Amino acid sequence: MRAQTIDTNKPRNNIFRSLPAIGLLTLALLAITLTHVPTVNAGTSAKIESPMVVYKSPSCGCCGAWIDHMKEEGFSTTTQHPKNLNTIKDQLGIQPRYQACHTATHSGYVFEGHIPADVIQHFLDNKPDVIGLAVPGMPMGSPGMDTHRSFRPYDVLVLNKDGSSTPYARISTDKTIYLEGN
Repeated sequence: MRAQTIDTNKPRNNIFRSLPAIGLLTLALLAITLTHVPTVNAGTSAKIESPMVVYKSPSCGCCGAWIDHMKEEGFSTTTQHPKNLNTIKDQLGIQPRYQACHTATHSGYVFEGHIPADVIQHFLDNKPDVIGLAVPGMPMGSPGMDTHRSFRPYDVLVLNKDGSSTPYARISTDKTIYLEGN
């Protein structure tokens, strides 16, 4: 093996010489990036905000199908499988007569059951002073319950803070009708 001699009088070509240039390049890229960050307008859809949290049983297939529907319509979701789903529903103020198989929360509201994504978006765009929406039970033909064999019209209810409900929308085979004031 031969020993290599290094001439210490020769200028070294190393990375430390290029640090000032790298620093300037990094600052320039950072400035460009910050000036081109997309912003969210006040009128932008609520779908791009924080994800919708869905509470459901790990074995419920129709809940999973409803989550798929929400994702297909542009909502981001996360799923939680609490040991006692009824405790979550109680904490959120959902009375037993309005309950369904899954519960979701988004933007400070509660969404109980198989509510269509476009109805939720319409609701979020208006931001009413209520608890949220519910589709009690599991109506045939609703998102997650759509077997393509049968459909029955159903109502989406507003869950009011006083524990009452009011009709929000009527879902039929070919259209959604938003009821008075919605």
